[in-house]
Formats: sequence, structure tokens, C-alpha cells
Amino acid sequence: MNDQAETLRKLMENNEGQSDTKVISIVSGKGGVGKSNFSINFSLGLSQAGKRVLLFDLDIGMANVDILMGVSSKYNIVDMIENELTIWDIIEKGPENVSFVSGGSGFTQLFKLNEQKFGRFVTQLESLMSHFDYIIFDMGAGVSEDSIQFILSANEAIVVTTPEPTSITDAYAMLKYINSKNDTIHCSLIVNRTETEKEGQVTAQNFQRVVKQFLHKDIAYLGSIPNDKVVTKAVRSQKPFLLFDPKAKSSRAVELMVQVFLGKQGTGTGQQHTHFQSFVQRFTGFFIKK
Repeated sequence: MNDQAETLRKLMENNEGQSDTKVISIVSGKGGVGKSNFSINFSLGLSQAGKRVLLFDLDIGMANVDILMGVSSKYNIVDMIENELTIWDIIEKGPENVSFVSGGSGFTQLFKLNEQKFGRFVTQLESLMSHFDYIIFDMGAGVSEDSIQFILSANEAIVVTTPEPTSITDAYAMLKYINSKNDTIHCSLIVNRTETEKEGQVTAQNFQRVVKQFLHKDIAYLGSIPNDKVVTKAVRSQKPFLLFDPKAKSSRAVELMVQVFLGKQGTGTGQQHTHFQSFVQRFTGFFIKK
């Protein structure tokens, strides 16, 4: 363990090159709020804006990104770890040139891997440096011992909620937990399945006020996605709604979010200067501390 930890430390120290690759974790306090659907369509929107995007399906036990995109995946993260494949062996191409990695239902004990396997996993992650503009983690609902490490290591977190009181309460609990572990991580909010744009704005304003009052933290509002029948039809067709009907209200809402995120209008968060190596260092640090 000590030898492996020393190897990982040297790996972190030697790789001083900076990368503009940004790691984003997309989270929710509870299931059923449309988080994975947002992750996919947001990734597509970034790709359509000319960004190189890699989407990781880390919704362990409920991995469904490939199903929602209508693209089958040959390998997943479990295959990479157990069969010593490279990260490039398991990356699949989705629509609009979005790359994605399937999580696999057995990927539940990452931080209980032996030192050699974990070290190799980190090395594979490092090989992604500079190849993508955005690496997006579609996390499972809530937090687990393993998932929290990905969330806390990311450069930014996007919290998905709906206007329902239980969803808002769970989203706040999620953000409170993240903030208790890392109060420097930048967080944004999106409100899904709104009846009106005003409902999304009011929900966000109330959420922001509570977060500011009790967590002393600012959370950016990226926008809302309307409760659109097109989304349901797209899911049944196994096609992202952004491609199923580009003119739908839901599609236009995501396109606007991408513009806000990239800083093209409003107060976007996409221009913050962060580096992929900071993610790798934090992520590896969790293992070294164990």
C-alpha cells in the first residue's frame, strides 16, 4: 500500500502540465428527476457548440445512458478494470460526436480495489487529458461512499431538481453534504419539468436564497426545462430529445442552458479557468488517505 501510494504521489507530482479539460459532475438528491436525460442532452448541446465531450455513466446499478441514446456499448468500466483494457478501448461514439463510457452494474467498489488496479485506473483517467473539453459524470441519485469521491474531485457540480417540494428538499440535502466536504466547489442548478418559465425562476430563487442563508454559498442558475411530452416520446424512441425534435421547448431550453454555461449570454460558468490535473490530484488523494 505504501509503495503504491508513493507511486501515485510521484504520478501526481510529475504531471505538471495544465489542461483546459473541465470535469463536471451532474447530481440529484433523489431519483426520477430526469438527471440522466439532462446529462445526455446537455452533452449533445455542448458538442453542437463545438466542444469535445466525454460522458461517463456513473449511475451505478441504474446505468442507462446507452439505452437513452439508442447506442449499444461493447465494454464498460468494469471490463477496463477486470480485463486490463485501456480507457480508449471502452469509449463509444454516440450521436453528434459525443463520446461516452458505460459504467456497468458491477462498478460499485472502486475505492476497495487493490492498489495496482486503482493505480492503473487513475493512469487511464490521466490519458484523457487535453483530448476533451468537458468530461461529464452522470452520477447516481444521492451519494454513496464511492460516488462522493467523483463529485468532490470534479471541477464543478450541476444539481438537478424539479419544482416538487420533496425534490427540492433532497437537492438541498445533497448540496449541503457536498458543501460540508468541499465548500469551494462551484455549483449550478437546473430545474426540470416546470410548467412555466416563471415556476423555474421562482424555484431557483427560493433555492438560492436558502443556500445563501444557511450554507453561505452562491449557486448559479442555468435555467429550466419545461414539462414537455416530446421528452417522453424521445425516451420511448431511444433518442435524445435534442435530436428527436430540435424545435421542441425542451430542446430550446437545453440549448439556452448551454449558451449560459459557456458564457455566451447571461453570467455563464463555463469560462472559469480550471484544469484536469486538479481533478486527478483530488481523486487520487482520496485513495492515498485510505
